[in-house]
Amino acid sequence: MLEFIKMFIGKDCIVYTLSNESGLPGTLKSLSEDGTAILLEKESDHTLEIVNLDYVTRIREYPLNKKGKKKSIVLD
Repeated sequence: MLEFIKMFIGKDCIVYTLSNESGLPGTLKSLSEDGTAILLEKESDHTLEIVNLDYVTRIREYPLNKKGKKKSIVLD
């Protein structure tokens, strides 16, 4: 699973956790050396968050519309 997470580093993603159904949008910056956490930078205010991978249920690349811009509404 860690190899798949490494594919998302540097991309705009939505990280879904057990406690947050709507997801955490941001840029995935790095994966911890021991593979237990990811570093996520929020786009709105450029703050950093550490997310424990034990609570992550899904990681999704942010969807784009036909013009290549981020979709304003993401429905799952």
